[in-house]
Amino acid sequence: MQCTNLFVTIATVNFQNIVSFYTNLLEQSPINLIPNAYAEFQIYRLQLGIFKVKKNHKLEFEKTSAGQMSLCLEVTNLETAINHLSSLGYPPTGTISLDSHGREIYAYDPDGNRLILYQGNRDIKF
Repeated sequence: MQCTNLFVTIATVNFQNIVSFYTNLLEQSPINLIPNAYAEFQIYRLQLGIFKVKKNHKLEFEKTSAGQMSLCLEVTNLETAINHLSSLGYPPTGTISLDSHGREIYAYDPDGNRLILYQGNRDIKF
């Protein structure tokens, strides 16, 4: 198998709400938008696709519990990112934790998918 591209997708029944959330979170419009069906964002080399679940596949996606997917977002300033998410109405839960890779905190998008915001340890002095 020769893979030519790899990207992450999020399935949702709340298409417009999720697209609006990621438009505001990423502070950019989708590079590809098919109204009420598909939106695609480009973040450096990663593509994030959001698609509306079709009626004939709805049961398949309802069987999966929310939060199984984690989207890790490396940020330059964790406090600024926390403030931004809070202003969108989705403040992170818990407190900032310190790990070997840096500082991180969890938040959730409107569908319950986990967002891991982290600031790499190259800027942190232990």
